[in-house]
Amino acid sequence: MQAADLFVKALEAEGVEYVFGIPGEENLDLLNSLKNSRIKLVVTRHEQAGGFMAATYGRLTGKTGVCLATLGPGATNLVTAAAYAQLGAMPMLMITGQKPIKASKQGQFQIVDIVSMMHPLTKYTRQITSGQNIPSRVREAFRLAEEERPGATHLELPEDIAVEQTDSEVITKSLTRRPIAEEKAVIAAVEMIEKARRPLILIGAGANRKQSSKMLREFVDKTGIPFFSTQMGKGVIDERHPLFLGNASLSANDFLHKTIDHTDLIINVGHDVVEKPPFFMHQSGFKVIHVNYLTAAVDPVYYPQYGVIGDIANSVYQLCKRITPQKTWNFTYFMEVKASLEAHIKEGTDDERFPIYPQRLVNDVRKAMPENGIIALDNGIYKIWFARNYKAYKPNTVLLDNALASMGAGLPSAMAAKMVYPRRNVMAICGDGGFMMNSQELETAVRLKLNLVILVLCDNAYGMIRWKQMNMGFDNYGLEFNNPDFVMYAQSYGAHGHRLESCEAFLPLLEECFATPGVHLIEVPIDYSDNDRILNREIREKSRFL
Repeated sequence: MQAADLFVKALEAEGVEYVFGIPGEENLDLLNSLKNSRIKLVVTRHEQAGGFMAATYGRLTGKTGVCLATLGPGATNLVTAAAYAQLGAMPMLMITGQKPIKASKQGQFQIVDIVSMMHPLTKYTRQITSGQNIPSRVREAFRLAEEERPGATHLELPEDIAVEQTDSEVITKSLTRRPIAEEKAVIAAVEMIEKARRPLILIGAGANRKQSSKMLREFVDKTGIPFFSTQMGKGVIDERHPLFLGNASLSANDFLHKTIDHTDLIINVGHDVVEKPPFFMHQSGFKVIHVNYLTAAVDPVYYPQYGVIGDIANSVYQLCKRITPQKTWNFTYFMEVKASLEAHIKEGTDDERFPIYPQRLVNDVRKAMPENGIIALDNGIYKIWFARNYKAYKPNTVLLDNALASMGAGLPSAMAAKMVYPRRNVMAICGDGGFMMNSQELETAVRLKLNLVILVLCDNAYGMIRWKQMNMGFDNYGLEFNNPDFVMYAQSYGAHGHRLESCEAFLPLLEECFATPGVHLIEVPIDYSDNDRILNREIREKSRFL
């Protein structure tokens, strides 16, 4: 058969449902093969958005998301998405085209060494030089993309290889089980936990990937040990749980960091140093047990004293089975801090001032979303407010990026989430800066007939950087811009456009949008003027008494 047909059959054998992206001249044979496949091609308006969608598909399903681009500028447009998937541990395969490699037609026109470019951004990148190699290259790309730690892979298919005839056959996926922790390691970790006086559990992104929720909940319920999460670990255990202390959304000085400073042992489940550190080991004398699939990479702020290495859910199960809750454990101080944090977070949730304040915004969004509803956050100051104030009830219902922390991912991520879970309520939450980086995907969302709600939070500035600028003592300079009329902008794509006029109207408007099919964009004026007071000065002042 033709090599392009074999490539598509190899994708089908891996269970691929969608290919996101933009084909070009060098992909035409592959495109023709996809036409006759059960795989659906989702044409986006920018390659970066296709990459974000593929990465989010991988994040939610555990299966490799696939995106497509042509050579040269199409391939270079995937760079940010590659880093997004690689740092965020999201399984993704990028397929790019290339000019013929056996005989040049056009000299160096549009030719960039994409394989070398992708090397530092992926787990695996190869140019396919023969149709005979397609099955092994595809299988290896998927194996590495999904194997812990997941990430990005890349295959380049030149157009003269795509038209070759080949008698090679698809290689089927191997059946494997993830390794489990050694019994001696589990016993030693149990002894460390039982000897501690004030242990804490930290839940990171790795626990969200493989759905370790049930085992962790049983461990927490049996031991009574309080827990907190990283931003990408939100929702592994229902955050309404009475032992949930909070989210490590700020780098230091928050109420939660008082509990971290007071602990003598952290059981660190599924976190690695790619995500912004939830604690700094060199600032305290506590010990850390690293529970993860892989050993910890030593970092200046993270060097755990002990590791339980293997499948996370199984490790937690073994710890739970062997551990005996101790009367010497004392969590009184932790629960006092939790009460103070809860009271602080509750402040402002019914604030009626307009433009809307972040606390009110987060509170009303939580009220509007069902337990399994998904919010996809772009990157901006509001991400801190949602990480800190918005309680996640289910795993992977708060999609945010705290690894690459890229702007522009919010809308494509929400679109992919809606495709994976068409019956769930899905909301994209974007700042006006991040939204405009991939706003053209409104057309894609409308074309796909997605039922989707998009909040565009408008402060006419790059608000996160302006906040940092203020904190660091710089003058306010260089971060303001103007916006289009977002209502008319949405309508021009065939979406529904709404503009919030008062706080009282916000929750009813959200409910109306979810009840009405189609893509709904809501322009939300937001007031960040109290960020410094609440997230800096007020936290330092209140938490210093704890």
